[in-house]
Amino acid sequence: MNIGVPKETAPGERRVALVPETAGKLAKAGHRIVVESGAGTDAGFPDALYTAAGAGVGDPWGADLVALVQEPAPDRVARLREGGAVVGMLRAATNPDLLRRLAERRVTAFSLELVLSSQATVAGYKAVLLAAEASPKLFPMLVTAAGTLAPARVIVLGAGVAGLQAIATARRLGAVVSAFDVRPAVKEQVESLGAKFLMMEGQVTAEGAGGYAKELSADQHERELQFLAASVRDADVVITTAAIPGKRAPILLTRAAVEGMRPGAVVVDLAAETGGNCELTEPGKRRDAGGVTILGPLNLPASVPLHASQMYARNVAAFVQHLVKDGALQVDLADEITRATCVTFDGKARL
Repeated sequence: MNIGVPKETAPGERRVALVPETAGKLAKAGHRIVVESGAGTDAGFPDALYTAAGAGVGDPWGADLVALVQEPAPDRVARLREGGAVVGMLRAATNPDLLRRLAERRVTAFSLELVLSSQATVAGYKAVLLAAEASPKLFPMLVTAAGTLAPARVIVLGAGVAGLQAIATARRLGAVVSAFDVRPAVKEQVESLGAKFLMMEGQVTAEGAGGYAKELSADQHERELQFLAASVRDADVVITTAAIPGKRAPILLTRAAVEGMRPGAVVVDLAAETGGNCELTEPGKRRDAGGVTILGPLNLPASVPLHASQMYARNVAAFVQHLVKDGALQVDLADEITRATCVTFDGKARL
């Protein structure tokens, strides 16, 4: 199969869908890999590394399958081979116009964010570094000639992949960490990382299909908001990571909750791209709210492009090998992974 890897064009995007390592493995498996010139440069992978691995450098758009990081803009959809395939993080659940355009070209599309977790790992790690930089406090307890400094108190809201990595990173930096989640099944994972699991009286439980969180009832959500407002009052850092697939991120920190936090506290809202978990978050911006710093970072994995690309590329390569049999794309919708990721097929959108 011919596999194309274009250079990403979204503002600030520095990742690439295949790195030389994975391109070489796919080439050895019998696939023809064509990488657009410069596609991997920003991630630390010049063209020469691809050619040394057995990939070609040229126009990737006529390939049977095009591997992307981010969703293609309309002009790029028009360059996809009619009847071909595309793999990437297409944000399909909130992008009906893209699905319509892909279906019109009879492109079979796979949206990897529906099953992929590696990029959330990067985001959780980087969120803690942003918080540490913005905080007026050091994270670890330090015993110095000038006296003892107490450790920072960090609260992580949402203990999925990003949240668990944030917990682990904050703990490695020496912070005292607590975490909250509406899925009681994650309590053991939180505690295994050395953090305290926050339990509200009459713990709210909202676990949906695939282990993801689901929306709470209005009454449950109100009780959750009150509990979290009290919990973050003395926190030095709050990192929010809660998401509901295909929907706006739930509000976890209200304006009143932020107003109740101590001056100098920092909120890093990893859900900024889908509306934010904090009522005062401005996506892509840093703002001051009564002495509380609120960060709404976008596309954090792109800020660590080399390792983020390596992780993503391994996911893409494994996914392609799962789909391709005897050199041809085999779309078996009875297969759990294929069914979960296939968002357009046979000229129709599937979401």
